[in-house]
Amino acid sequence: MATIDQKSPNVLLQSLCCRITGKSEADVAHQFQYAVRVIGSNYAPTIERDEFLVSEKIKKELLKQRREGDAAMFSELHRKLQTQGVLRHRWSVLYLLLSLCEDPRKPSRVGSYGALFAQALPRDAHSTPFYCTRPQSLPLSYPERSGPGGAQMSTSMGTSGISSLGVYSLNGPTPTPQSLLAGHPPQSAGPQQGTRLAWALPITPNASTLAPTSRAPLGPPALSTRACRPRRDGESTAEVGEAALVRDILYVFQGIDGKFIKMSNTENCYKIDSKVVLCKSLRDISSRLAELGWLHNKIRKYTDSRSLDRAFGLVGQSFCASLHQELKEYYRLLSVLHSQLQLEEDQGVNLGVENSLTLRRLLVWTYDPKVRLKTLAALVDFCQGRKGGELASAVHAYGKTGDPQMRALVQHILCLVSHPILNFLYRWIYDGELEDTYHEFFVASDPTVKTDRLWHDKYSLRKSMIPTFITMDQARKVLLIGKSINFLHQVCHDRTSPGKILPASKSVDSPKDAAELLSDLEGAFQGKIDAAYFETSKYLLNVLNQNYLLLEHLQAMRRYLLLGQGDFIRHLMDLLKPELARPATTLYQHNLTGILETAVRATNAQYDNAEILKRLDVRLLEVSPGDTGWDVFSLDYHVDGPIATVFTRECMSHYLRVFNFLWRAKRMEYILTDIWKGQMCNAKLLKNMPELSGVLHQCHILASEMVHFIHQMQYYVTFEVLECCCDELWNKVEKAQDLDHIIAAHEEFLDSVISRCLLDSNSRSLLNQLRAIFDQIIEFQIAQDSLYRSALEELTLRLQFEERKKQKDAEGEWGVTAEEEAEESRRVQEFQETIPKMRSQLRILTHFYQGIVQQFLVLIMTSPDESLRFLSFRLDFNEHYRARDPRLRASLGATRSRRSSNI
Repeated sequence: MATIDQKSPNVLLQSLCCRITGKSEADVAHQFQYAVRVIGSNYAPTIERDEFLVSEKIKKELLKQRREGDAAMFSELHRKLQTQGVLRHRWSVLYLLLSLCEDPRKPSRVGSYGALFAQALPRDAHSTPFYCTRPQSLPLSYPERSGPGGAQMSTSMGTSGISSLGVYSLNGPTPTPQSLLAGHPPQSAGPQQGTRLAWALPITPNASTLAPTSRAPLGPPALSTRACRPRRDGESTAEVGEAALVRDILYVFQGIDGKFIKMSNTENCYKIDSKVVLCKSLRDISSRLAELGWLHNKIRKYTDSRSLDRAFGLVGQSFCASLHQELKEYYRLLSVLHSQLQLEEDQGVNLGVENSLTLRRLLVWTYDPKVRLKTLAALVDFCQGRKGGELASAVHAYGKTGDPQMRALVQHILCLVSHPILNFLYRWIYDGELEDTYHEFFVASDPTVKTDRLWHDKYSLRKSMIPTFITMDQARKVLLIGKSINFLHQVCHDRTSPGKILPASKSVDSPKDAAELLSDLEGAFQGKIDAAYFETSKYLLNVLNQNYLLLEHLQAMRRYLLLGQGDFIRHLMDLLKPELARPATTLYQHNLTGILETAVRATNAQYDNAEILKRLDVRLLEVSPGDTGWDVFSLDYHVDGPIATVFTRECMSHYLRVFNFLWRAKRMEYILTDIWKGQMCNAKLLKNMPELSGVLHQCHILASEMVHFIHQMQYYVTFEVLECCCDELWNKVEKAQDLDHIIAAHEEFLDSVISRCLLDSNSRSLLNQLRAIFDQIIEFQIAQDSLYRSALEELTLRLQFEERKKQKDAEGEWGVTAEEEAEESRRVQEFQETIPKMRSQLRILTHFYQGIVQQFLVLIMTSPDESLRFLSFRLDFNEHYRARDPRLRASLGATRSRRSSNI
């Protein structure tokens, strides 16, 4: 019988009561009866029944006590226990072991149970009131726990219950407030924290169960002791009790309509039914608390609508995940509050008793969570309609506040949101890969662009998607890094792996890594981008210069298309003169190509790189009626492959425009040289025709004016424009850090040459005047050639006539007959009559030429380009044109006043 009694559950339960309270069997009779009542009731604490979590807690407790061997043994024993079917409720056994093994020096659940057993039984536990026989030495209230932690718990929660919920952290997932764990060691944030927090909440028994001789616990009174009259059956006007409102509020906190507080769709808020009889103070507090449910619904609606939207992208899903994480922490708080309410109801605790749940306490406890949800709701509104980098910018902008808690919350969300963006960025700068399915990254790719336009058109920046924590300079460098890698692989056909160009850095594997980078944007993050940018750009420029002779091609453009190779250009012009003097329709490109090759072999151009010479070619422009070969001839330079990225079609068209301008100016110099040769050669021959002296003198003067003009223009174009611009280009190319710098410097060089050579749209009037001057030079060449041709024919006839006279005189005959003399005189007279016409033609030509030059001088004197204004001084160095045109005097005065004001 004794053996059976030892195995009886009652005996075991009585022994457990003795062990917990530390008293004898006779002294624990009432506690034993209470334990039997509790075991036989439906009461069960809200504890998450997870065997794995409890076993992990036990192992952690052993590790904290530096009992690693015991922890390993416990794991092995637990594993064996799981394979056996002896125990059906292993979780209960493990939980009991966990409760019994806690440090007795700390307030523990065991101590709490002891206090619980030491309290009086409920009034209906036995027929005889329990408090009549309860020893007076036992503690009277649940918050007064054994150990030093109990006093601290009672003090900290005397006025505001779980007011320590104010530590609801803004730095990511919120850990369970340690002040609510009643001395338990801190645990990592996890599903069990809400349960532990619920167990730690103070439970005060019903005042009716306390002994009359007991004293109330020390501490401030409860926040709300007003008890509303309860509603009776059939009484519609009865006032709603605060307990019912508390339960309704807990439902509203989760976005669920309560019995008295429901969502009003018309007003978009939670409202208390107008038919409910309620005092104004409780109605106001309930309305304030219900706002928390409205904020919860707003956030939940956004996350529910966006979580299933695949087009929202990875950044958007990360944003939704961060909101879900915050709501999860909020739900843990609600589970704690609900557990507290459930315990109070099970224990029969009234609202008037200290430390019970009231609306005022809920108002205090939910203050920080409400601020947190307000921040999240405002952030949701601010981020509506945004995605990708734009969404990250919105989150980052919202974190610029002076509130440290709000800033920490937004910073935590920003770390989660920016994690996908930083992953995109690292794959782009280290591998050149762009897998942006939902167009969230700030680097965009156009798959329709062909390889020859890869650098210019395929990749670009989506400025709207650049996060505000990434500067425009950083974004430009990021674009260049990945673009350089793809350019090397696809255009340069360089098979070097990106890992050999620059060492790969640590990737952003977690939001924690993203947080580290975001916390040091000007340090580590900037350093990673700069290192990748410099190494990749340096490697690309080396490939272009060594394998594709980029710098030599730049020099070749200057020598050939910009007429820098003087001996070659002069010899080519001499060889082409007979061909180009013919009508343009009679020219053949293969003939001109042969002449070009002859000029190359006969000059220093033959020593150039063969790669450059094979690209030099001849082009015939579009033919217009009346054009000669001079009007349609042009040199050409073929570019392809990687160098075509620098020498684009637009750039080559600029080169051709400048070549045609320089070629025409060179032709004017060539024409004036022929004019001067004709004058020098025919000066002695025509001394015997004194009637032509005035006309020839006029030709010499006009030719000198034209030579002076062309020489000054040639000097301006060659030295002040081409040489200066080329020197600036070369300096920029040597200092260039990436291919974009070279392209920009080259385009700036061409733009400068185009504008300063009067080929841009703003200099159209100047260019027209200059072309008119060139036309006058050609007209003067035609007029002088006609004059010399007529004069030389006349001179030849006169010499022949004199020769015949001498011959007949030598034969002893009369020199000439009267008829021959008369015929000679008539012919001479006719020639002399043409001289005034020649003089008049030259005078008209001179007048037109000088008029055009005067207009040209007026235009360049008012030009904003200082070099052009200085050119006007050289063209009119002796103020010849200024004396003839009063506009030049006014313009010159304005120029001098402008110069003095600048000084």
